[in-house]
Order: sequence, then C-alpha cells, then structure tokens
Amino acid sequence: MKKWIKPIERMGACKEALEWANKFETLDDAWKECERGDWMLWLLGKLSGGSESDSRKKLVLVACQCARLALPYVKEGETRPLKAIETTEAWANGVEGVTLDDVRDAACAASAAYAASAAYAAACADIVREYYPTVSFKGY
Repeated sequence: MKKWIKPIERMGACKEALEWANKFETLDDAWKECERGDWMLWLLGKLSGGSESDSRKKLVLVACQCARLALPYVKEGETRPLKAIETTEAWANGVEGVTLDDVRDAACAASAAYAASAAYAAACADIVREYYPTVSFKGY
C-alpha cells in the first residue's frame, strides 16, 4: 500500500475506496481520476475542520449544490427535500436564528419523504407481483 493511502485508511475510508486509490501513485492523481463524488465529499469532510468552521460551511454549501441536482426526481408537491437544502444553506451562510438542530430536523423530514416514497414503491411492487408474477424486479 502506498504511503499516502495510510492517512486515508486511518480516517476510516471504506475498503472499496482504498483498493481503488491504491492504483494511483499520488493523492493528486487519484483525485483527478475519481468519479465518485461521495468519496470526494467524504474526504473533504474529514479534512474540513469542525462543524462550525468556515471551511466546513463552504463544504456544506457544495454538498447542497450536489443535492439540488436530485430535486427534479422528487415527487411533485413534495417540498421536504428542498426545505432541507434551503435550511442547510441558511445555516451554512450564517443566517441568524438557523441552528444545526434546524438542519437536523429538516434532514429528518426529508428522510421521511424518502422513506414514504420507498414504502409506496414497495407497495406498488407487491401489487404488480400479485397481478404479474413473471415480472422481475432484480436490481431494484
């Protein structure tokens, strides 16, 4: 294992990321070739300082920009994911009165929206299976 990978391993990088990273001579090379935005955000999060630091807040704003890319896929009329993003952006931008607890509450609400959608999808799949038993749901 290359010397530059040891610190990332100590930070708790997943086995898959470590195996992938070991293909590169330098962290810079790995960063340039990485197609996993979640891995990149994870590493930046580990390096960005405490939850109230300016560098962490900048990273949070970048993560919010990424999250906004998923909004077109949210069920029409479901506002909780957007509300979570907006609350998080307000906190990161230092809007007075917006706390990390507000961010957590909004994130929990957005997660509930996702769970409700997943439960609905599962129920639909059960109905489809009942009437069309030969339909395959592999990979979903």
